[in-house]
Amino acid sequence: MLERYKYIFNIALEAVFLNKFRSMLTALGIIFGVAAVITMMAIGNGAKKEILDQMKLVGVNNILIEPKLEKPKGKSSSSSDQSSQSSDQNTEKTKGKFSPGLSLKDAEAIRIIIPTVSKVSPEVIFETDIVKGGIKTTAKFTGVTPDFFQVFSLELQEGDMFNNEQLKEGKAVCIIGPILKAKFFPTENAVGKDIKCGPIWLTVIGVLKKREVSQSSIDNLGISDYNNSIYAPIQTLLRRYKDRTIVTSASLHGSTTQVDEGSFYTTSGNQDDNAKNQVDKIVVQVKESTQIGPTVEILKKMMLRRHASVEDVEIKVPELLLKQEQRTKDIFNIVLGAIASISLLVGGIGIMNIMLASVMERIKEIGIRQAIGATKRDIVLQFLMEATLLSISGGLIGIILGLALSKIIMELTDILTIVSPWSIFISFGVSASVGIIFGYMPSQRAAKQDPVESLRHE
Repeated sequence: MLERYKYIFNIALEAVFLNKFRSMLTALGIIFGVAAVITMMAIGNGAKKEILDQMKLVGVNNILIEPKLEKPKGKSSSSSDQSSQSSDQNTEKTKGKFSPGLSLKDAEAIRIIIPTVSKVSPEVIFETDIVKGGIKTTAKFTGVTPDFFQVFSLELQEGDMFNNEQLKEGKAVCIIGPILKAKFFPTENAVGKDIKCGPIWLTVIGVLKKREVSQSSIDNLGISDYNNSIYAPIQTLLRRYKDRTIVTSASLHGSTTQVDEGSFYTTSGNQDDNAKNQVDKIVVQVKESTQIGPTVEILKKMMLRRHASVEDVEIKVPELLLKQEQRTKDIFNIVLGAIASISLLVGGIGIMNIMLASVMERIKEIGIRQAIGATKRDIVLQFLMEATLLSISGGLIGIILGLALSKIIMELTDILTIVSPWSIFISFGVSASVGIIFGYMPSQRAAKQDPVESLRHE
């Protein structure tokens, strides 16, 4: 029996190779169908990974509170007339009311009052010159609490995190990103060394592990470049560098003053677009994702009450925005996958049509095979094997083409593509199934040919 199947397989293989050009044209639909499925699924996997990476960057279950920056007065475009009128109405309603701006007291109140909150991370951000050993660069100088590193899942490559004493007393210590470490301490251990941030000297107590952050994530999500930033306890930054809520004669006159070493340093408040806000943002992390909605509503009411009913802060939920983007991309990927799958269907129909034409061309051959003892089962197996061989070979070529296309797309367009083993397995399985399903009808038609009529056929 095994020899019989081997013989039938050899006949089918010979028929495929005798008509190489026709076989290649028959398999084209399968080749491009499989390649399209693999490529589309690779693009979808890449998009999904980017979204998940962005979610890690903005933190899990986070709510972002930022001050509303006042728009400069001037001519407004016609497309923004309605929003300008709405803003004017809000301004009229809150005219004469004073808001203290976003402050550390807001962060502490959120931590104490709202039970759904697990961590609160206020941030004060300045851009300043970093100097060490004759090397100078500009970087983000950020005041944070220890919760900041937990909220954004940042880990240390070396050194230690801030402790409570350093935080409360505003000690002159800092944690630097890996880019700053490579720039200022390329061949030595940075921990324990001093570095100058603006007018103040800080001792490095830790270096962060490198984390890949794309420029689009920095722009769209408002996150920091963790690799090129320097972090100090928030009290250190407010006491030693600048606290926007403290008004001095120097700040009123737009000058820069430094008192005794280690004391408060102030710069002109006129140069700061966020002058009335003590902190630049507050990141609130809730315990469960289901609690995000209710927490946002509480935060809105709480901020209005604390800020004298002045709507001077924006409350955003980055994770919800990213999930919405993920849903949009999922729908897009489903549509692309459906279109690619249609190619497989068209390829299967192409195989069926070519095989039917092949049956009509080879009626006499079928009659001869039946006359020398071939059964209907043998004829069915022969044509079924031909169709399966075409679809499998087309599937293998399609896999190679799909892998190549995925690589080319990533290289030329900077779109991340990830080919998963499942996409290869599914596309190849579908291509083999297509050959069996669409090869069955032509094989049945060939087996039903009358031997006598077939031998008479010219």
